[in-house]
Amino acid sequence: MDGVKYIVAVASGKGGVGKSTVTVNLALALSAQGYRVGVLDADIYGPSQAQMLGVKEGVRPQTAEGNKFLPLEAHGLQAMSMAFMVNTREAMVWRGPMVVGAFQQMLTQTQWDNLDFLLIDMPPGTGDIQLTLAQKVPVSGAVIVTTPQDIALLDARKGIEMFRKVNVPVLGVVENMSLYHCENCGHEAAIFGTGGGDLIAEEYQTTVLGRLPLTLSIRELADSGKPSVVSEPDSSVSQTFAEIARQVAQSVSASESDGPTISFSE
Repeated sequence: MDGVKYIVAVASGKGGVGKSTVTVNLALALSAQGYRVGVLDADIYGPSQAQMLGVKEGVRPQTAEGNKFLPLEAHGLQAMSMAFMVNTREAMVWRGPMVVGAFQQMLTQTQWDNLDFLLIDMPPGTGDIQLTLAQKVPVSGAVIVTTPQDIALLDARKGIEMFRKVNVPVLGVVENMSLYHCENCGHEAAIFGTGGGDLIAEEYQTTVLGRLPLTLSIRELADSGKPSVVSEPDSSVSQTFAEIARQVAQSVSASESDGPTISFSE
């Protein structure tokens, strides 16, 4: 893709595991480490990146030459979302071909400006959008978001299997909501179980990139349009995202250097 060096899909097998929150904070963590980063919200039916980035309702992207859209900018990120195109209060009652068409239009007609990383916030599941992405552009890798819960792990496995079938390397797993910490009494509880991320990482020979707690601040800051990484850069949560970002950048650059080489001899 013009203007993009690496494309990373952030995906999950099911909804409600915090994939969009991980996407925006991972993007901000990469940006804080000096990379030029963009976010494409591929969830056509339920886009959430506009609110998480603090983009006001009704703000629309400008157009450029060649029938292109200029991405909006927020917190130093370039962003494109269906929420920038339509009234988000109305339901998108569209059939599959229309959804795929809208996604392809955002994917190919956005004029990204010299990005190191484009993070794609994937919709849940393993359907049309995922297949279209793998067929249309070279995806450098995928990050799988899950909770430790057994039911979530069932769907996370499907996500990993799907990316393997379309030859997209899985960079690792992010275990979200791994531990609940009570802000009043300090009690900790593994509400969704323990060890789920390790289990699936071992099963598929990948790694756990990081574990994020179930805390009120992560949700509140994302809802307010000022995610944790920009609002509380020195917090333990932000440091976890920084470590996840470091591993993602390292894995992507390593996979590129592992490609085939050509040598010449007399």
